[in-house]
Amino acid sequence: MRIVLLHYSALPIIGGVETVVGHHARLMTEAGHEVRVAAGRGEQVDDRVPFIQIPLADSRHPEVLSIKSELDQGRVPPAFPRLVDELTKSLREVVADADWLIAHNVCSLNKNLALTAALKRIAESARRPRFLLWHHDLAWMTPRYLAELHDGHPWDLLRTDWPEVVQVTISKFRAVELAKLMNVSMDRIRIVPNGIDMERFLKIEETTKTLLARTNLLDASPLLLLPVRITPRKNLELALRTLRALKESHPKAMLVVTGPLGAHNPANRQYFDALLDLRRELILEGSAHFLAELTDEFLPDEVISDFYQLADALFFPSREEGFGLPILEAGLARLPIFCADIPPLKELADGFANFFRPDEEPARAAKLISSRLENNLTHKFQAHVRTERAWQKVYWEKIEPLLQEG
Repeated sequence: MRIVLLHYSALPIIGGVETVVGHHARLMTEAGHEVRVAAGRGEQVDDRVPFIQIPLADSRHPEVLSIKSELDQGRVPPAFPRLVDELTKSLREVVADADWLIAHNVCSLNKNLALTAALKRIAESARRPRFLLWHHDLAWMTPRYLAELHDGHPWDLLRTDWPEVVQVTISKFRAVELAKLMNVSMDRIRIVPNGIDMERFLKIEETTKTLLARTNLLDASPLLLLPVRITPRKNLELALRTLRALKESHPKAMLVVTGPLGAHNPANRQYFDALLDLRRELILEGSAHFLAELTDEFLPDEVISDFYQLADALFFPSREEGFGLPILEAGLARLPIFCADIPPLKELADGFANFFRPDEEPARAAKLISSRLENNLTHKFQAHVRTERAWQKVYWEKIEPLLQEG
C-alpha cells in the first residue's frame, strides 16, 4: 500500500507525535508498504521513507501564525480561504496516488485550522485516499485551548465526526472524550496505543537482535535466565524440570541458557544431547532455548547483558561453583535471584536471593518463583511492557489490521 503520514512537523524535530510518526513510518515500511512523511518542518531520517515538505502545513509558519491570531479571537480573516486553497492543492499532489492518508493530530488541535479545512475538503471529494484521523490530543476537551475555540467553521471541524474516515485515539481515555465530543458511540472509534522501541531503549546489540528474531523469547512471561556453560555441574536438568512445573501456572514461561558447551570435557556433548532429549520429553521445545543451538560464536558480555535486561529472573541451580559471577550481574540488572543453596552463592547473596536445594523438587522451585514474582509489581509490569507494549506487537495486532480493512 502507498501511505502518507501527515503532521505539522516531523523528525528530527523532537516531540511525542513526531516520534510516534517516525515509528509508524518505520514499522509500515518494514511490513512492505510504501510510506511517505509529509510535514511543514523536518527532514528525511530514514533512507527508505521520503520526506515531503509542505511549508504551509507548519504550525509555526508566519502566515499560519498570523491567521491563527485572528482565529483565536473568533474572527476568520480574509486570507483564510486562500490558505485553505493552497494547502488543498499541495495535499492533493502529495496524496494523488496514496491508498491511505494518516493525519496525526491535525484534525484534533487548532494549531493550523487551514490545514484541517483542506483535509476536510479532500475527504469530501470523490477521488481520495482512505483517511485515518489519529488523535493524540483533543483541543475541545483541553481547558488551556478553550479560549481559542469558537462556535462555527472552522473550529467545529475539530468536534464533528467526518463521514467515511477512521477515527483513532491512543487510549481509552481519549476515546471516551472523543465519543462525548462528537456524540458518537465508542464503536465508531479505534484505540491504538503507542508502543516502546524496546531494542533501542535498552540498546540491544545486533547479535542479540538476530538471536531474538530466531526465537519467541520476547513473548515469555516470565523469562528465566541461566547464563552458564552447558556442563553437568550446572544442574540444567533441574532448570528444565522447574520450567515444566512453572508452566502449569504460567503457560508462557520460558528459559534461556546463554552459554556454549563446556570446552574441556568431551562428555559435555553427551550431556547436551541428554538435555535435548529431556526437553522433548517435557514438551518444552519453543519454551526452553539453548543459544548454543543457534550459534557457535563467542557471545560477548554486551550480548549477555542484553539478556539480563530482558529477563524477569536469574535461575541459577548449580551444584558446584567457585564463585558465582551471575549473582553479581543479576544484582546490577535488578533481577530477582533464584539460586541453589550452596556455600559460594550463599556467601554472595545471603539476604538478597531466594534459595533452594540443588536437588529441590521442581514443583517447589516453581512455586517459589511464582510466589515471589507474582508479588513483585516491578517484574509484572516489566513483563507486561515487554510482551504487550513493544512497537512490533502494537503494529501487527492493531495498526496493520486497520490498513487491511480498506
